[in-house]
Amino acid sequence: MPDLSGIVKAYDIRGVVGEQLDADLVRDFGAAFALLIKPEAPSVVIGHDMRDSSPGLAAAFAEGVTSQGLDVVSIGLASTDQLYFASGSLNLPGAMFTASHNPAKYNGIKLCRAGASPVGQDTGLAEIRDTVEQGVPGFEGQRGSVTERDVLADYAAYLRNLVDLSGSRPLKIVVDAGNGMGGHTVPTVFAGLPIDIVPMYFELDGSFPNHEANPLDPKNIVDLQAKVREVGADAGVAFDGDADRCFIVDERGEPVSPSAITALVAVRELAKDPGGTIIHNLITSKGVPEIVAEHGGKPVRTRVGHSFIKAEMAKTGAIFGGEHSAHYYFRDFWRADTGMLAALHVLAALGEQSGPLSELTSAYSRYAASGEINSTVDDQVAKMMAVKDTFGTRSGVEVDELDGLTVQLPGGAWFNLRPSNTEPLLRLNVEAANAEAVQGLVDEVLAIIRN
Repeated sequence: MPDLSGIVKAYDIRGVVGEQLDADLVRDFGAAFALLIKPEAPSVVIGHDMRDSSPGLAAAFAEGVTSQGLDVVSIGLASTDQLYFASGSLNLPGAMFTASHNPAKYNGIKLCRAGASPVGQDTGLAEIRDTVEQGVPGFEGQRGSVTERDVLADYAAYLRNLVDLSGSRPLKIVVDAGNGMGGHTVPTVFAGLPIDIVPMYFELDGSFPNHEANPLDPKNIVDLQAKVREVGADAGVAFDGDADRCFIVDERGEPVSPSAITALVAVRELAKDPGGTIIHNLITSKGVPEIVAEHGGKPVRTRVGHSFIKAEMAKTGAIFGGEHSAHYYFRDFWRADTGMLAALHVLAALGEQSGPLSELTSAYSRYAASGEINSTVDDQVAKMMAVKDTFGTRSGVEVDELDGLTVQLPGGAWFNLRPSNTEPLLRLNVEAANAEAVQGLVDEVLAIIRN
C-alpha cells in the first residue's frame, strides 16, 4: 500500500512531478474524487495553470473522473479563482491543477465541492487519500464524457459587476504577473476599464524565468517597485503563480500591508452591507478589527488558513475575510478567495478620489509590524513553552493559544508565535506602536527561541 501522506497536504495535493506525482497516480486521484462527490454532482469542472506538466496531469485526472461515470467540464488555462468562479456559477465540484508559487518541478491539485466549497483533510481529502492508497474500485457502467468550456469572459464580467470602476479617474497601473496566470486573466478583466496597464512578465511560463511568483517575498517585487517609479504609475499590483493572491505597492513603490488592504476592502464591503461580519486571521494588524468596528461591522478573529476562514464565513454569514498572506475572501464570490477582486476594490477606491494611494492607505495602516520571521528549531513545543513562561508571568500580559501562542502586552504591542505544520520552524509576527518597539520585542522573543 503506498503512503501518500507526503503529498496529500492539509488543503491540497502537492508534490514533485515525476517523483511524487505522475499521470497514473493523478488518474487515481480523479477516480477517488469522483467516488467522493458522485452522490452530489453529475460532473466535475477542471482547470489548470501554465506549468508544462499541468495539461497532461489535468487530462489524466479527467480520465479518472470519467472512468467512474461522471462527466468533465474542462475550462483549460485558468487562475485558481477562475476555477472557483466556474465551480460557483456552474454549481459543480472542481479541480485546479497548480502548485501556486512553488518552483517549476512541483505541481498539485486544489479540490472543491459545488459552489467552491473547499475540500481539505477533514472534508474529504483524507478519504480520497485512503481510497487511492487502498486501490480505487472499478466501475462497470458507462464512462463519462469531456466537454470544453471557456469561462474567462464570464469570470471577468462577474468581477466587474461586483466593483464599479465606471466613475474612476484614469489610472496607470503596473501589473507583475510573474509569468503566472495573471497574464491570462488581467487583459480580459481590465478590458474597457479606465486603467492603463503597464504589463510585466505576462508571458505564461511555468519555469518562472524572471522571479518566483510569490509576491510576499520582498525580493520578488523589486522589479515591480522599480517599474512603478520609472513610469510614474499610480500603483503596482503583483499576482502569485495561480493568481489567487495579489500584493499592492503604492505610487512610491512602497509595499502596502495586506492588513491595510483587508481594512480598506472591509470598509467598502460594509458600505454595501452595513453591520456585516468581517473575518480576519489572528496575525492581521489589530487595526483591522478596530477599523471594522468603527465602521459598524462585526470583526471575528480566526486561526490562520483558508479552511478556517471559509468555515467561519459560512458559520457567521460574513461578507468578507482577509489574511495577512494576501488571501481575500468574498461572500459574493462563494466565500472563495480572489486576489483579482481585491485588486479591483483597491483601484476603485483609488480612482474615486484625487489623492495618491499612499495617502489613501495610510488611514488603514495604524501600527508598525515585523512581517513574518522564521526560525529553525529542534523542539517547537519546548521553545514555545519557554516564551510562554517568560511572558505569561508578567503583570498585565494576556496569552491565548487559538493558533500557536499570541501574547498581548500592556500598551498595545502583541506577537504571535506559530509552529509550521511541514517544517521545523517557528513563525513570529510582531506588532507595536512604532518600528523601535517592534524591533525590541522581536529581539527579546528571538533571544529565547534561538538560544
